[in-house]
Amino acid sequence: MRALFLDRDGVINHSLVQNGRPFAPTLLADFNFLPGVKEALSLTKNAGLMNIVVTNQPDISTGKIDSEQFRLIQECCFTELKIDDIKFCPHIEADHCDCRKPLPGMIVSAAIEYGIDITQSYMIGDRWRDIECGQAAGCKTNFFIDYGYSKKKPEPPYTIVRTLGEAVQIILEETQLLKLREKV
Repeated sequence: MRALFLDRDGVINHSLVQNGRPFAPTLLADFNFLPGVKEALSLTKNAGLMNIVVTNQPDISTGKIDSEQFRLIQECCFTELKIDDIKFCPHIEADHCDCRKPLPGMIVSAAIEYGIDITQSYMIGDRWRDIECGQAAGCKTNFFIDYGYSKKKPEPPYTIVRTLGEAVQIILEETQLLKLREKV
């Protein structure tokens, strides 16, 4: 089984940007999907990939988001998008957990749970933590949506894209080539 692992904020929904830095929405009213996300995730699902969100959500631990708003946002994602699961890390850096990106715990956990071949799977994110998580897990390709945030950039290798949709097009083209090679 192959999967598309993707970050949440900045990949499937708008991040709230303040002083050049992205922040997660803390209210359902501020949670808005980015253009083309629904279509892109339908395409990957139809191509046989699992769509699994892997997201750091430290605002849970710090109390910046209450449990009801978090539940409503999760429910919105499951209702509106073709996603199979959402793995989230509620911890802050000081907790030293194994699930907080850039550590690969969420990807590894999903791979074990669903029988996913990580080496044939992809990671899409908009921050260095996302890309380095995919690299640490051993994902085939890591796509970086570079919004030019005033934050650290990931270490190569990765592929820069403008949107989730652009990454999905590359994945689908690669999938088509693989299918053609199998027929030969």
